[in-house]
Amino acid sequence: MMTNNLAYAKQLDATYEIPSMRDEFCVTEGRIYFDGNSLGLMSKRAEQTLLDLKDSWQNYGIDGWTQGENAWYFLAEKIGAQMTEIVGAKKEELIVTGSTTVNLHQLVATFYKPEGKRTKILADALNFPSDIYALKAQLALKGYDETHLVQVSSKDGQTLDENDIIAAMTEDIALIVLPGVLYRSGQILDMARLTKAAHERGIVIGFDLCHSVGSVPHALREWGVDFAFWCTYKHLNGGPGSSGALFVHEKHFGMKPGLAGWFGSDKEKQFTMSHTFEPAFEAGAFQIGTPNVFSMAPLLGALELFNQMGIEKVRQRSLALSDYMLQCVEEMLDGYGFTICNPMDHQRRGGHIYLEHEDAARICKALKERHVIPDFRAPKGVRLAAVAMYNTFEEVYQCFAILREIMETKAYEKFSNEREIVA
Repeated sequence: MMTNNLAYAKQLDATYEIPSMRDEFCVTEGRIYFDGNSLGLMSKRAEQTLLDLKDSWQNYGIDGWTQGENAWYFLAEKIGAQMTEIVGAKKEELIVTGSTTVNLHQLVATFYKPEGKRTKILADALNFPSDIYALKAQLALKGYDETHLVQVSSKDGQTLDENDIIAAMTEDIALIVLPGVLYRSGQILDMARLTKAAHERGIVIGFDLCHSVGSVPHALREWGVDFAFWCTYKHLNGGPGSSGALFVHEKHFGMKPGLAGWFGSDKEKQFTMSHTFEPAFEAGAFQIGTPNVFSMAPLLGALELFNQMGIEKVRQRSLALSDYMLQCVEEMLDGYGFTICNPMDHQRRGGHIYLEHEDAARICKALKERHVIPDFRAPKGVRLAAVAMYNTFEEVYQCFAILREIMETKAYEKFSNEREIVA
């Protein structure tokens, strides 16, 4: 007999050993928000630190760069230091700057050094499109066409086999860029194994952590990863368009950045206004333009909360929630045409589950009509992320009870099976 019901879900909330921090977030009652892997909810502390930085502009004017509790001139380094435990790095190896794609351009411009046979970049066929656009653009800047981008294919259309990736690490590969977690299926790649394999073959390797940072623990420094980059508005809850971040391993300190910009200067020399670029020695060298202070400000509060819970507890609670999600799929959606496409193993599954259905677009619209916020991925994917910091087991049950009712009544059929402009 199935024991999964609303009372059972409430019991899980009452007894689970790691509580959420839901009271710290601006949660809309009556809405179930399972799209935190696209945009995390605003926390009250993030709102406050944004207001604090607004006040520093009001109170200090130009002197806000050097005065106040969070002087703008050192803000990128200060926020970077808040991420050390989240990604497993030294504070000197981290900087908050730019955006995901800008940072990827910077890092590829720095680390892609074609020479002799080694002229190709290795990526994968399931990566987020923006990364591929950037890699193709960087190849073109070096005078190479798209045949120099090698993309490892997927056997099942959902996941990647690390053996296939390693097999593609041939002597003509100069650089590797891969995701830490695949944005559709949520598969975690074995970054430690891939880094070791790359280095054994003399290849530089970096990772896009947009869908893994804040949802799974990392040990970038220990693994020896050369570089990494990520956004901060998904699992880190930094707000729409919040500044990106990057990691450069200490072994590369002193390396001249491929793209020079004023804020990459040695801070002791930046205001000498010399036309000779003297970059910072540490990760700060990879900044380009002036920091977007208001796009960084919410991170001060958001990361404070994150570190209060701790990445290991975030991961433990996240897995418990997604385990319960998968239980609900199996017990409540059997026979309705859904296919689970994410890995089941904890070691391989990131912070969301991924279902496919032929009517996915219209099903997502029906969910939104009932105040459940999923994430549709064309052509037939439904991503659902129960975020450790603010989602509950009760919300998981309610989501699938609503979804079952939608399928039973065919309420989704009144909608078109096409994506909206933003999916």
